[in-house]
Amino acid sequence: MKMNVKDGKTLLVDGPASVTLVSGKAEVFGYALRNMEKVVIRDGKRMPFFIKEPATFNVALGENANVEEVDGNTIPTSWDEAYEELLTVQTKPAVALVLGTVDSGKTSFCTYLVNKLLNEKRKVAILDGDLGQSDIGPPCTLAYAFVPRHVTDLFNLEAKNAFFVGVTSPSRAAEKVIYGLTLLKSEILSGNSDFVIVNTDGWVEGEDAVRYKAQLIEKIEPSIIYCIQQDEKLKPLIEAVKLFRTVIIDSPQTIKQRSRDKRRSLRELGYIKYLKNSRVQSIPMSWLKIESEEFLVLGKNFLDKRREREIYDLLGMKPLYMVELRDRIYVVIGRNRWINPENIKRAEEALGKRVVVTFKGDEKGL
Repeated sequence: MKMNVKDGKTLLVDGPASVTLVSGKAEVFGYALRNMEKVVIRDGKRMPFFIKEPATFNVALGENANVEEVDGNTIPTSWDEAYEELLTVQTKPAVALVLGTVDSGKTSFCTYLVNKLLNEKRKVAILDGDLGQSDIGPPCTLAYAFVPRHVTDLFNLEAKNAFFVGVTSPSRAAEKVIYGLTLLKSEILSGNSDFVIVNTDGWVEGEDAVRYKAQLIEKIEPSIIYCIQQDEKLKPLIEAVKLFRTVIIDSPQTIKQRSRDKRRSLRELGYIKYLKNSRVQSIPMSWLKIESEEFLVLGKNFLDKRREREIYDLLGMKPLYMVELRDRIYVVIGRNRWINPENIKRAEEALGKRVVVTFKGDEKGL
């Protein structure tokens, strides 16, 4: 369908959809569209088209897609101020790290920074540290890309390299995530980028999350940290990183909260992107090295028998599955079973590790 939109308005489009600028001037995340340029919006994504001059669009909507006009620019003014501050960073390459809760606009802000920097002919790299909603690499990976041209969706970038973590949440692999991001950052620095934008996951609440993010920041050593503030959830984390150069920015008021199904759908698109031309191959087991502490393998665990018995005795029962990692122990029990909380506390004190108990079936997708 054809839509005519006045200047000073924003066209908000929820995917799956495609939008073609027929005439006029409009921009998406700081990128000025060319006439007859088509932009594809994925299912579960929302894209804002800010109208600079009266514009005509051809809009094609898929199932459950939506389009609406709103007054003004939905990009917060604090984003433009944040970009101007980034330009004042003297370190080269300048490393900007973005923090925020789930669905706060982290990826949109990263895209905005990338486009604004490309407008100034700067060389930019983007490091994606969001395991569950990976844009650049497949789900469960960390990845980076050098950005050769303006983008409306980071998903369209080709990963230069990726680091496999194997889970969708850093809460189960914090040390590995920190190691992987540090490794990839070192690779990026060996290139010729002027700016490195680091996107992070939305795990920010609780002592473990704050500790993890603080350790990550110490290793990444960003030149500047952007904190997207929606409410008070980010306050403890902001306090923890106050020794770094920190800028508080706003979350867009029109940000869309995604359902669990939409998140799963976006992950599926990530798998399709990287597996669409795949082939089945057989590899001899002798070529492989299985690192037991990296995986929760159902039906088999890699603890020695003496250690198993010690943990069983502390818990007061034998679980279905169990695996011990560097900083915690995962335990899976039957739906009708129960572990005394006092036993869990005793086990944590004796073992010096957190004990995470999950019911059978709930461990899927962790």
